[in-house]
Amino acid sequence: MMAPADLARRLRLYVLTDRSVARGRSLVDLVAAALEGGATAIQLREKSLSALDQITLGRELRRLTAETGALFIVNDRADVACALEADGVHLGQDDLPVATARKILGPGAIIGGSAGNLDELARSLAAGVDYLGVGPMYATGTKADAGPPIGPAGLARIRQETELPIVGIGAIDADNAGAVIAAGADGVAVISAVIGADDVKAAARRLRQAVEAALKAK
Repeated sequence: MMAPADLARRLRLYVLTDRSVARGRSLVDLVAAALEGGATAIQLREKSLSALDQITLGRELRRLTAETGALFIVNDRADVACALEADGVHLGQDDLPVATARKILGPGAIIGGSAGNLDELARSLAAGVDYLGVGPMYATGTKADAGPPIGPAGLARIRQETELPIVGIGAIDADNAGAVIAAGADGVAVISAVIGADDVKAAARRLRQAVEAALKAK
């Protein structure tokens, strides 16, 4: 199992896929550009696709991440993650139990959990997740059930309660990523700021630079 400090470093810029913001462009091409720009982790997050279509797309993303040494995580579906030999799975509060996902993927798999408040944090910690996606940081339109933004202050409260790696998520871009890192995040998870950008490689590069600058300033 990966040490928390190593996992934190590999979650600096965590890019999630979403065809709805890709504007008809190839997700494989967009992910390749994001990796060139400095993305350190990719999540296959395509809830509307069938398992077969997720696996078809995921094979290409798994190839790209393997070539670049980036983490490859699948949203929700431990079965798809297993089929793709992904590094792990990210589970929301109402998804498959962490213990069941570990039975499917094995003890070395990375399992992420979501936490938007201290109650959700407690449940995630009790379940035994390896990292936390905390948010939403700011108002977001790419996750309908995200709830009201908790902002960097909300992330800071969660950081006080755990040493697990944390990525902030929710309408983060190069302009506000520094505040999220300053609040205690180890990295940022983004969708629109990279996948929806005109120049995906440049957008990823700006975000990665913003994250690294904020980490150095701590």
